[in-house]
Amino acid sequence: MPAPAQPFHRRTSTAASPPHQHRRVNHVRCDQEAGSDMTDLQELLTHDSVAPTAELVAELSQALRSPDPVVRDDQAYVLLEHMVPAMEPQLRHRLGAEMAARFADPQIQARTFAPLILAVLVQHGTYESDWQAAFARWYPAETDLRGFHPELGWLHAVAHGADLLGALGRCPQTDPVVLLELGRARLLAPTDHLFDAMEDDRLGRALALILTRPELSEQQSVDWLAPIAADFAAGQPGPVPAYASNTMRTLRVLYLLADRGVRPPQQEDEPALTLTHAEAVRERVAAVLAITAPYLG
Repeated sequence: MPAPAQPFHRRTSTAASPPHQHRRVNHVRCDQEAGSDMTDLQELLTHDSVAPTAELVAELSQALRSPDPVVRDDQAYVLLEHMVPAMEPQLRHRLGAEMAARFADPQIQARTFAPLILAVLVQHGTYESDWQAAFARWYPAETDLRGFHPELGWLHAVAHGADLLGALGRCPQTDPVVLLELGRARLLAPTDHLFDAMEDDRLGRALALILTRPELSEQQSVDWLAPIAADFAAGQPGPVPAYASNTMRTLRVLYLLADRGVRPPQQEDEPALTLTHAEAVRERVAAVLAITAPYLG
């Protein structure tokens, strides 16, 4: 039997961090067509609980492609996030397969909201290797790294992907070394976009969460940094490339988390997790950063 529907509580902030605001409407339907019999999502947000029927989940999945940030972020994403714990396993796997296929969608907002739902599924114990494979093909290859768009709202590919990377990092069915290499690939991918919406914080947290895995050896916890060190060492005088600046800032976040510990999403009130080889990570990250900042102590 499926788990009972979970109590629904509207969050004050939605998919992206820091909290943001969208333009508000009183009633928005999934397909935005007058006279449609599609579900009124705004009305569902007033319910104490929402049962995850197959029909409603399919509707919400399609609404996640909407260019309207109210429909996509404030309504469809929030509703799906709260429904996942009550979904039957078959429905979770169907939703996950749809999200994995979404990485090839031509619309940027469709691609960048897929990892958020996959992260929720993985956090609640549902994982498929095919989902991870699709994510790994998309994440370092995505070139549209805009954070917030005035019409489309939050896109946030790096941050949303980092949330899935961190969720996979805490999943015992995954290989943490592969995930560390994936995070590195995203950092070193050429781009002219400078992180401007806390993407470095989100990606730094994801890397730290992976590094809490107990099976990692000390060597495995630091070896993934070698190509970053080589890239920094090969740098030439002149303006710092955006990808290099993004990487430096992400590593600074990782250093802080290696020192202070890291809390997974939705567990901010819990004790911080310690990285398995925190001291080794701190020392290696500091050494890598010192290549570009020799003034470091």
